[in-house]
Amino acid sequence: MSWAAICLIWGTTYLAIRIGLETLPPALGSGLRWLTAGTILAAVIVARGGRLPSLRTWPTLALIGFLFITAGNGFVVWAEQWVPSGLTAVLLATTPFWMVGVELMWPGGERPRPLTWVGLLIGFAGIVLLVWPELTSGGAAGASFLLGVIALQGACLTWSIASAHQRRSHLDQQTLGGAAIEMVFGGLMLIAVGSATGEWPRLAFSARSAWAFTYLVVVGSIVGYSAYLHTLKHLPIATISLYSYINPIIAVILGTLVANEPFGLRGAVASLIVLLGVAVVRTTGPNELNAAAESSSHRDQPPVRPQAAEHHARESKNEHGRTAPARPCSPVDGGVGRPETVGVRADR
Repeated sequence: MSWAAICLIWGTTYLAIRIGLETLPPALGSGLRWLTAGTILAAVIVARGGRLPSLRTWPTLALIGFLFITAGNGFVVWAEQWVPSGLTAVLLATTPFWMVGVELMWPGGERPRPLTWVGLLIGFAGIVLLVWPELTSGGAAGASFLLGVIALQGACLTWSIASAHQRRSHLDQQTLGGAAIEMVFGGLMLIAVGSATGEWPRLAFSARSAWAFTYLVVVGSIVGYSAYLHTLKHLPIATISLYSYINPIIAVILGTLVANEPFGLRGAVASLIVLLGVAVVRTTGPNELNAAAESSSHRDQPPVRPQAAEHHARESKNEHGRTAPARPCSPVDGGVGRPETVGVRADR
C-alpha cells in the first residue's frame, strides 16, 4: 500500500505545481511550500519526542537543501511555466544520465561501462525526439520552452552533484529530522530569491492554487515521504525503485486528462525511448550510480542518505528476521527530489 501511495502521490505533484503556478510566483510559491512542510515536520518530530540533527550538521544540511530544493526544485517550478507537467516528469527521469558525468568527474568516482554509454545514446535520442518539434517552432514560445528544458537539465545536474556530495558526507541517521532542516533552509533561500526578484506583489491564492499548495505541502511532501520511509523497511530497493518509471506515466496521463496537455504518439514513443535509456544506464552503471539513481529518481522529495538506508535495513532484519537489500537510496517532482537522496527533491 505504501509503495502504491508513493507511485500515485509523486506522480501527481507535477500537475499540482502546474496548477499552483496559475497564481503563485515560482520562487515564492515553492519557497513557502518547503518552509511550511519543513516547519510542520520538525514540529511533529519534536512533539513526538524525537530530536533534530545537531547544530554542527546544519551547514551541510543547508548546502544539501540549497542543491536539492533551492536550485533543483527551483529550476523545476520555474521550467513548468512553459514545459507541460507530463513532459517535465519524463525529462527529469534522465537524472541518471547526469550522474554518470558527475561520477566520472568526481575525484575517486567510477568510470561508466560500455553499455552505459549505449544507454546514454538511447536516452539522448529519445530526448531529441521528444522536444525537437517545440525547439524548432521558433518565436517566443519556442525560446521559452528551450529555457525550460535547459532549466530542467540544470535541476538534474544539481541533484546529481548533491547526491554525490551527500553519499560521501557523514551525517546523523536522523532521516526525518534532516529532511525537515533541509526543507526549511531550502525554502528560506527560495523565498530570498523571490524577494530579490520582486515576486511579492504577484503572490495570490485562488481556490485552485490554494488546493495545489496544500496538496504539495501535506500530501506531496509529508505524507509521500513518510510512505517512502515505510517502504524502505518492508520492500527490497529493486522493487521500490520501480516508482521512478511509474511516476512519469501518471504525470503524463494526469497532464493530458486534467490540464489538456498535448501528448500524441510521438511523445509516447519518445518517452518510452527515454525510459529505456534510463533503464540501461541504471542497470549497467557504476555501483555508486545505481545507489544514487534511487536517491534522486524523484527530486520533489527529501532523499534518504546511505546511512539511513542501512539503518532501515537493520530495522527490517530485527522485525522480520531477514535483511532487506541495503543499497543506498533516497524526493522534489515535477519536485524536490530526492527524492533524491535525508537530503531533500524535490519536484521532483
